[in-house]
Amino acid sequence: MKPEAVTPKDRFNSKWGFVISCIGSSVGMANIWMFPYRIGEFGGFAFLIPYLVFTVLIGFSGVVGEMAFGRAMQSGPLGAFRKAFKIKGLPLGTAAGLIPVIGSLGIAVGYSVIIGWILKYLADSVTGNIVNESVPAEVFAGLSQDFGSVPWHMLGLVLTLICMSFGIAKGIEKINKILMPSFFVLFLFLAVRVAFLDGSTEGYLYLFQPDWSAMAEPRTWVYAMGQAFFSLSVAGSGTVVYGSYLKSDTDVISSARYVAFFDTVAALLAGLVIIPAVFAYGMDPDSGPGLLFITIPSVIRSIPFGGLFAFLLFLAVLFAGTTSLINLLESPVEALQSNLGWGRLPSLILVGAATAGAGLFVEGDLLSPWMDSISIYIIPLGALLAGIAMFWICGRAFARNAVQLGRIRTLGRWFEPMTRYVFCGVALLVYILGIFYGGIG
Repeated sequence: MKPEAVTPKDRFNSKWGFVISCIGSSVGMANIWMFPYRIGEFGGFAFLIPYLVFTVLIGFSGVVGEMAFGRAMQSGPLGAFRKAFKIKGLPLGTAAGLIPVIGSLGIAVGYSVIIGWILKYLADSVTGNIVNESVPAEVFAGLSQDFGSVPWHMLGLVLTLICMSFGIAKGIEKINKILMPSFFVLFLFLAVRVAFLDGSTEGYLYLFQPDWSAMAEPRTWVYAMGQAFFSLSVAGSGTVVYGSYLKSDTDVISSARYVAFFDTVAALLAGLVIIPAVFAYGMDPDSGPGLLFITIPSVIRSIPFGGLFAFLLFLAVLFAGTTSLINLLESPVEALQSNLGWGRLPSLILVGAATAGAGLFVEGDLLSPWMDSISIYIIPLGALLAGIAMFWICGRAFARNAVQLGRIRTLGRWFEPMTRYVFCGVALLVYILGIFYGGIG
């Protein structure tokens, strides 16, 4: 079977529109509230070495493969898996394709709740409550209780769906072209501002002072692998969908290179903003939502012009979160459009209603176990199945031709070992170790 010819439909207008959209899907909460903490926890600068190793390995295998898989099959995961399984006459292709779609929708349910939190904090930064009146721990406790953020949660979801309603070129591509450059500019400005805070040096030491002994610890490599894997958004869903909207003259290898590079830059920028600010005011760094929604707002209250700092920070975080949520929702939307023949608006309404309905019931204590369950049991399984479908079931020639499409230089001999064995092996390890450690992403 040969990769399908690209058919005229709503798709990305340019390579850079596609690349920036993929960067938008990758840059998210894992970069902002997890990566800075992980660097300090696992050896400072020493952690960056295994992280970069896995970023390169996964970027040039998994990310490349998912981009090419979607483009070759001209479909998101549901259609792509079905077509791949048909090559070998295998059943259950549609069932296998449902796994990454369910994973994408499941994460979107939780992500939409978090977008609501970000909107609330952004509003408080505009009114001044975040600096003058509210106690961050109390605000977050109220938001994170059962049904604690319904209005903000629904507002964030509706705004995201409106952005998506304009389609691929006029909606997703244009939104990402605005939001992602803005994210980088805002975080760069904040990083420069934080550098002038008294006491910020301790934060830089926490981030970058190497503890080489950490590299001898297996857990350092395990969590570096998990951080790279989840940060690059290999899940057999969103990148496959975006790949299906990609033109045939685009080089997916160079596209994946840019995605991996800017995703890493985003993570480092987040670290350069958050950790030095935390240390400048004598607070302990933490991971997860507490770092962004309790610790940082507490720091902001002491920073000169803290309201402006808060506004820029949460605006940038909102941009990153929204572009990620768009990608997560696009997978089930595309599945309804391509496989049931639905229009885009009805598909968005159904997916939005399902996301909102489920999201209402995961607000509160259920949110964390919900997100953990999806990320541990479904996301890496979807990525593994996509790797098996693309690199094993479709076969060597198909995979090579799909990736070679739009590329001038011929793929080297590295391609098959890197994709068939390294990526599929890494995806399997992430799945097993994620269960063993209770989550590594």
